Amino acid sequence: MLDRFLLQGPQDARFTILLAHGAGAPMDSASMTAAANALAGVGFRVARFEFAYMAARRTLEGRKPPPRAETLNPEYEAIAELGASGPLIIGGKSMGGRVASMIADDLHRRGKIVGLLCLGYPFHPPGQPEKLRTGHLTGLTTPALICQGTRDEFGTRDEVPGYDLSDRIEILWLEDGDHDLKPRKTISGFSTADHLATMAKAAKAWAERLPV
Repeated sequence: MLDRFLLQGPQDARFTILLAHGAGAPMDSASMTAAANALAGVGFRVARFEFAYMAARRTLEGRKPPPRAETLNPEYEAIAELGASGPLIIGGKSMGGRVASMIADDLHRRGKIVGLLCLGYPFHPPGQPEKLRTGHLTGLTTPALICQGTRDEFGTRDEVPGYDLSDRIEILWLEDGDHDLKPRKTISGFSTADHLATMAKAAKAWAERLPV
């Protein structure tokens, strides 16, 4: 891939994961870096990238607010079309995963990707559980893994099981994790590193089951 990406993991990895950032933090944020490190550590080739509005924040153009998620679909699709040396999984953190989920089926049908990985999916805005962002997930045909903290304010373990989601979606629940999958160790007994290691191992096992 091109030099616009942050690349980690073995160059000869069986799978490449293309990861987009969330709405408010860049591709090299602490949470994105920790997640990418965990995935690379189990043998994935991980490619992080930034949408144009986020990349613009690094210049003198100033801080650009995030656009509506669906307006980023063409940009993500164009990046995914750059391809990888082996089977490609697309996904991302929060909004990045949501955008990936909206373009996944078209790419999957055309043989461009083999799966979808979402880290902290934004099922609804915080405090607005009635504003669901799940309509396109009902009929999703792409194999998907969503890794979600049980107390994620964008969709908790009490809420999500009641949603109408495709049976192609698997959900890994991480005890007491927040939107960054971070738990309170004194309450859960787990550290963030523990949860990221669990996420990465689960993603590896899930990817090995994908038809490629």
